[in-house]
Amino acid sequence: MAQCISSTVFLQNTAPPFAAEEVFMNRSHSLRYLIIGALLAWFSVAAHAAQPQPGSAAPAFKLQDQDGKWHELKDYRGKWVALYFYPKDQTPGCTDQACEFSQNVFAYRDAGAVILGVSVDDVESHKKFEEVLNQQRLKDRTVKTLPFALLADPTKQTAKAYGVLVSRLGMEYAERDIFLIDPTGRVAKHYPKVDPKESAEMVLNDIKALQKKQGS
Repeated sequence: MAQCISSTVFLQNTAPPFAAEEVFMNRSHSLRYLIIGALLAWFSVAAHAAQPQPGSAAPAFKLQDQDGKWHELKDYRGKWVALYFYPKDQTPGCTDQACEFSQNVFAYRDAGAVILGVSVDDVESHKKFEEVLNQQRLKDRTVKTLPFALLADPTKQTAKAYGVLVSRLGMEYAERDIFLIDPTGRVAKHYPKVDPKESAEMVLNDIKALQKKQGS
């Protein structure tokens, strides 16, 4: 290590002016990247500042699904709701997560729970995503159609209300967060930045645990 440091000092002391300028520019670029990274991290934190906390009322919404049908949170009073936000239709992680929820849908129904996916994509995008998922399930010989609603939030108001809207590199999208909403319409639990392949069973297990605790 000492040799490397000495070589660096030697090069800086003996290099011609243009080399010294290059070193300065490289350091400037590094500093710039550090500042940009810090700002991105700050904006991500800022976007999460307004997230509803467990015990608080879940923000209301009225959104259309992949078939154009309207859904409101109040429609699901009396049921547990796994409201999962995801970044983008037809991306690997989001496909994995949708498949995981599909495979667990009957267990959710037995627990008196519904699954609702939400992204800032529009209805048409959701419909295309559903078609891709249906083709995949036909190959796997599982359920033939997507067994839950994908809600379109193109205005991004719902993502903002839940504090999951982030902006990076000029793109706005929802973080991969899940809100478990209890039958009274309150947030029971929040799962930030979940693993797309493990989140469905994790939330289902928590629903069962909470029901057992409440004696329901």
